[in-house]
Amino acid sequence: MTMTVEVYYDGFRTFSWLADFIDLPIDQVNFLLTQFTALILAGFLRTFLSPATVTPATRHVFGLVIGLMLGYFCFGRQAIHLAGLPALCYIAMRTQNPRNIQRVVLTTALLYLSCVHYHRQMYNYGSYTLDITGPLMVITQKVTSLAYSVHDGLMRREEELTPTQRHQAVKKMPTTLEYFSYVFHFQALMVGPVIFYRDYIDFIHGRNLAGTKALTGYDKNSDRYNEIILEPSPIPVVIKKVVVSMLCAIMFVIFFPTYRIEKLKDDDFLQNTSVFYKMWYLMVTTMLIRFKYYHAWIFSDAICNNSGIGFNGYDENGEAKWDLASNVDVYGFEMSLNLKESIEHWNKGTNRWLRSIVYERVDHNKLVFTYALSALWHGFYPGYYLTFANGAFFTLVARAARRNIRPYFLVSKRMKFLYDALTFISTRILMAYITFSFILLEFMPSIMMYLSVYLFLHIIGLAILLIAPRLPKVSSHKKITEKESNTSQELINGTARKSM
Repeated sequence: MTMTVEVYYDGFRTFSWLADFIDLPIDQVNFLLTQFTALILAGFLRTFLSPATVTPATRHVFGLVIGLMLGYFCFGRQAIHLAGLPALCYIAMRTQNPRNIQRVVLTTALLYLSCVHYHRQMYNYGSYTLDITGPLMVITQKVTSLAYSVHDGLMRREEELTPTQRHQAVKKMPTTLEYFSYVFHFQALMVGPVIFYRDYIDFIHGRNLAGTKALTGYDKNSDRYNEIILEPSPIPVVIKKVVVSMLCAIMFVIFFPTYRIEKLKDDDFLQNTSVFYKMWYLMVTTMLIRFKYYHAWIFSDAICNNSGIGFNGYDENGEAKWDLASNVDVYGFEMSLNLKESIEHWNKGTNRWLRSIVYERVDHNKLVFTYALSALWHGFYPGYYLTFANGAFFTLVARAARRNIRPYFLVSKRMKFLYDALTFISTRILMAYITFSFILLEFMPSIMMYLSVYLFLHIIGLAILLIAPRLPKVSSHKKITEKESNTSQELINGTARKSM
């Protein structure tokens, strides 16, 4: 059974006239209106409800109420799930033994999220209509990361924790207001990025500005000079991110209709085009779909920054950095030289979450467990599992190649530059090859696409896994130094920056 967007979507239709005027679906119009409203209110929160002028409770209530209102505007009756999942998890956190709290909350959140994912697939299969699963995925990250942080703070010694776990550890159970404000705060409700609880509480109390520049002022009551904190202005970076976000949206709207992902299911395309053209089409269509994610994530970053979230100290030039809470590094992803760098720069909030609750906590099969949780968190479309299975496979391939083949290219700067150029090109091809099934969603069309290009990257990857470990080792004295080996990457990045 399938349902149209008009029937399935439960959000408000107040602005249907605007949707008709600009020829966009009502769900997308509501999303844009919600995000622009959040951007304006973020500036109001930073300017008129700063920690210096109002109590933390006031800031908690403001973020909570606005988040609930925007969520109800976008999702209507479905917004009940926004309250249902965190409420069940909070009951578990308050009633369960802290020794097991993290497992109970993780199980509860994933079961609830999985039921909603399954419902979505039953009644709106294959649709990209805005629905409640997006915010629920972010909320799942928040409540599970908080449960692990509470477990770390109450049950583990500091020397047992990694530096990140030590920083995020929570030593007392959040109050009801603190918990639900953290879950629903409007800045990152729709698409993230996930902000860990300790970072959010530091923002509410104004402690996130530690490391800002300071002046000294004279306090006439104490005959002492007091430090006056100069809060860095996020306005320049907010404007930049909003502009970049809108440019990404324009690029997607203009060019994506020419390179639609559905064409990959067309028999004529599969049978009557060359492998070269198929790979070119894959690279273009997956890149254009990334522009949609870039738009949503960068705009969300701008909202967080405009409220004061995301300040990350100063760079070597004394400029304020606003990348602490960020979902994507566009330049880092598009110019990455290997699969590992690509993954690190894409959906960074989810990467931090997966590392925090899985990768750093399991002793064996870290990669398998991490990819498995990521796939389950996304839902049950077969295309997701193909992408993550391929991601795990090619991660092992990349490690084998770097360990056994890369040393042959470290004998000179010129050879190292050649190696980086080859890995840059192969990474672009590989990302399209791996991720198209994530977008296509379906199993058999994805398999038919792979067969139409003869599974050539899988065959190459398997050959590397079998042959690379058996290659003769390169003498260490023939390798260039690590400083010299970085020169080629700097040359590539420098050339790319000049061309942008």
